Amino acid sequence: MWKCDKCGREFKNLNQNHFCDEVVNSIDAYIAEQSDDIQPLLHQVRDTLRAVLPDAQERISWRMPTYWRKHNIIHFAAFKKHIGLYPGDKAMEHFADRLTEYKTSKGAVQFPYSKPLPLELIAEIAQWCYQTNNHH
Repeated sequence: MWKCDKCGREFKNLNQNHFCDEVVNSIDAYIAEQSDDIQPLLHQVRDTLRAVLPDAQERISWRMPTYWRKHNIIHFAAFKKHIGLYPGDKAMEHFADRLTEYKTSKGAVQFPYSKPLPLELIAEIAQWCYQTNNHH
């Protein structure tokens, strides 16, 4: 067990990423909470999603940056070794053949920091979720 010196919460993993129970209420605040080397990558994902989802609202949902228009369209989040993208299970099925080099689960994909971000693919996934109403 590891205990955060700042908030006193205990975690199973050493130096686990968390928000010290502070409510992060904007994507700007979420990105600012991350390490300096991860922030540029999060800005790249955000800029990509903003470009392809201009009518969507930015918000924090499930403690993650989220793009919303009547429903959650897509989420993303920073973790210790990757950026997670959460487009939902239908998108994961639709794009499965293009995500084979990444770790995936039913509704999410992990983009490791050790590889360049596939921003065009992220844009396509977000557009597909929005256009098909397959929201997360």
